[in-house]
Amino acid sequence: MTAQAHFAELRAGNLGVRVADTAEEVRAAQALRYRIFYGEMGAQADAATAAAGLDSDAYDAVADHLLVLDHDRGEGPEAVVGTYRLIRRAAAARIGRFYSADEYDIAPILAFPGEVLELGRSCTDAAYRTRGTLQLLWGGIAAYVFRHGIRLMFGCASLPGTDLDANAAQLSYLAQHHLAPEALRPRALAGRHVPMERLAPGGYDAKAALMALPPLIKGYLRLGGFVGDGAVIDPQFNTTDVCVVVMTDQVTRKYYRHYERSAAPQPPAPQPQARGA
Repeated sequence: MTAQAHFAELRAGNLGVRVADTAEEVRAAQALRYRIFYGEMGAQADAATAAAGLDSDAYDAVADHLLVLDHDRGEGPEAVVGTYRLIRRAAAARIGRFYSADEYDIAPILAFPGEVLELGRSCTDAAYRTRGTLQLLWGGIAAYVFRHGIRLMFGCASLPGTDLDANAAQLSYLAQHHLAPEALRPRALAGRHVPMERLAPGGYDAKAALMALPPLIKGYLRLGGFVGDGAVIDPQFNTTDVCVVVMTDQVTRKYYRHYERSAAPQPPAPQPQARGA
């Protein structure tokens, strides 16, 4: 499926965002993921992964790959400087499951009526980690949401490292202030479940904990995002994962006017959902 079947490229100066259109662009996204996850973040590569220099798995073949492109670097795979992996319900059905199901019981998500979108494998080249690049990525997600009628987004997001004490304030803040309503609440799988509420309310600086969260998680929270029950330690990727759930009504309200022409033709805007539903 071509990028034009999703939405036209959105531009901000020399940068653009769109869905990958070729196998070479997907490979460039996998190479970027490898450099960030394994080169910077300390993920542990097996022999095949190290030899290929690519972060890849079976889900890549069915996913759409959102790309940030720097057109000053060229017009092909060399332009890829950011990526986000997007998996819709029908794509997950081709594999038999969503990626998040490896860490969480996502039955409440699967039972949700309408289209859902799993977000994951997000990373950006170090030279492009700016507010503008992040806004462009969110604009691309918004356009994708409009084009495909997505009503709920979810996925695993990561805190750096596997030291629960180092992440105690952030995990406690998320559990105490942003726990998903029960009807939409994923739960970490038995045997992998790590309690998130590690510090008592008032026993830490909540504002500082919020500020210390990774920008991606803060972006989800600004859109009204929730977290599931329990964190998961991922030793391979050297992260502590949480499952995030975001209703798309706020995405629609925040970005619709700005991106409606880029996302045309539009499906009906998703209807706002009750937070306690």
